[in-house]
Amino acid sequence: MEEKVRGKDIIGKTVVSKEGRKFGQVGDVTFDPATGELLNIVLTNPTQYARNILGTELKIPFTAVVSIGDFVIVSEEDLV
Repeated sequence: MEEKVRGKDIIGKTVVSKEGRKFGQVGDVTFDPATGELLNIVLTNPTQYARNILGTELKIPFTAVVSIGDFVIVSEEDLV
């Protein structure tokens, strides 16, 4: 059974890839109001690496999130 993640619990956490590359911090999240499902992480303080990968959108689909603990870890393969 999947554990529910609340958006407010991840705001401010550092986002890094499985490979150890820093993307920035979680500035906000977007979600589906009907289901409460988290859709995207919106970065704040993005690194240049994040800008190169994500462009001007600076959104990471929540489907790319691998785990959440002290950091939000994402899979770079799921960003392309």
